[in-house]
Amino acid sequence: MTTKATTTTEIHLSDVSKTYRVGASDVHALRSVDLSIEPGQFVVILGPSGSGKTTLLNLIGAIDTPTTGSVDVGGTDLGSLDETARAAYRRSSVGFVFQFFNLIPTLTAAENVELIAELTDGDSGERAEETLGWVGLADRVDHFPSQLSGGEQQRVAIARALAKRPPLLLCDEPTGELDFETGRSILGLLRRLNRQHGQTVLVVTHNAAIGQMADRVIRLHAGEIFDDRHVDTPISAEELTW
Repeated sequence: MTTKATTTTEIHLSDVSKTYRVGASDVHALRSVDLSIEPGQFVVILGPSGSGKTTLLNLIGAIDTPTTGSVDVGGTDLGSLDETARAAYRRSSVGFVFQFFNLIPTLTAAENVELIAELTDGDSGERAEETLGWVGLADRVDHFPSQLSGGEQQRVAIARALAKRPPLLLCDEPTGELDFETGRSILGLLRRLNRQHGQTVLVVTHNAAIGQMADRVIRLHAGEIFDDRHVDTPISAEELTW
């Protein structure tokens, strides 16, 4: 069984805007965004609440569609897909990690991961155990969420996202519900998985310090990119402070 992402994922957004109708008003979540992300990059997307960070992630993950412009991932124009094809893209190509773990409380760690692993070929039980081993939970596979710490639950959620071996991992405030030490360990895990298994990783956060460990930092404000820079010498997660 391969432990590498099965395909490379290059991301291109061209003149992308997203507008939501809220009551009688239009809310411009993104405004004419142009963006390219290379395969295998670890990218941190920064900005205050309402800056468009989550909207950007949702467009790349095909959870939402742009009002104008195009989103191309791995050579596929996501806007050209119908809902069935969009669901297939999410199922096969993207792993999602959210601030809230969303584990099923009546299932063990292994069973929570197996639910996603069953969407791919191969032995879902074997794949679940292997992936839980990647995130340091080989000895917790039979534990229920209530028997796990917050950090362990987030590790299960990450394992669940990785069970499909997706080329793209999208993380929306993955440390938002965790204390500093646990959050830092989760970030270190994401960076290590990025380097070992080749996924393109996008981490949305409001915490500017996390950008120090990225290959690239993109800053959003009022739906626009106002800063986009590569990090010459990323530090390790263990060196982070905030």
